[in-house]
Amino acid sequence: MADLNIPNLNIKSEKYIFKKKLNLRRKSKRRLFSEAFILFILSLLLVYINYLIPNKNLLLQNLPSTFNKSLLLLIDLFSYLYEIFLVIFIFASSFTALILMIGSFYRLFKVSKRKSKQISYK
Repeated sequence: MADLNIPNLNIKSEKYIFKKKLNLRRKSKRRLFSEAFILFILSLLLVYINYLIPNKNLLLQNLPSTFNKSLLLLIDLFSYLYEIFLVIFIFASSFTALILMIGSFYRLFKVSKRKSKQISYK
């Protein structure tokens, strides 16, 4: 009797896991009209802001040269960053080498000062 598998009817199929969360209702005509009106107002606002920008034609004509200049500046930036990181590496490696030298000299000093008959307990 323990081997009898009774199906659980409360478990929903994996296929329909998000079906209840979707909004399947249609929007009303009034809501669609209000959304369309808001979209139209926003588009008019964007057109007006575009109209207020001076020298649009000159900006559009200078766009390729602007891209070229910005690309050159970006290349210069990366070359300067390479130099900066190289200098930081030089300072960090020099400081690390100094610490390692001091540590080795300190260890040599400790070994040379140690008494020969001293018993070390571990």
